[in-house]
Amino acid sequence: MEARLQKWGNSDGIRIPSSILKALNLKTNDSVNLEQVEDKIIISKQVKNNISLEERFKEYHGENLAKEFAWDDAKGKEIW
Repeated sequence: MEARLQKWGNSDGIRIPSSILKALNLKTNDSVNLEQVEDKIIISKQVKNNISLEERFKEYHGENLAKEFAWDDAKGKEIW
């Protein structure tokens, strides 16, 4: 498939046909990987590593940095 580079702000861009986007399940604002291999540009779907919150903190052994604090007394019509 042939595409043409077109001016897009200070850069150049190409339009990707909707049939290709649908086949790869890509939507507007999805992130993709760009790779240059010799005289080719390879655009690939970015794979997200969905990890749980538990997995993210599995290796964390630091101190809890949250400290207690006071909001002080009400100054107006705040309800505490």
